[in-house]
Amino acid sequence: MRLTVFWQRMADYFGAAYADSFARDHVMSELGGRTVHQALEAGWNAKDVWRGVCRAMEIPEDKR
Repeated sequence: MRLTVFWQRMADYFGAAYADSFARDHVMSELGGRTVHQALEAGWNAKDVWRGVCRAMEIPEDKR
């Protein structure tokens, strides 16, 4: 998954204004105790980060 697709999915689900705030502030065990930004900076694949966000936030299958 390209980062542009990842960020579009984040914006689609959380809203454009909140997606970046969520990505900076919300620490998730699904990402090894990291935020989205920290996981991406640590080299995680965007698709794996998206899957972690989906699990953590219980995003419905049709929104994934």
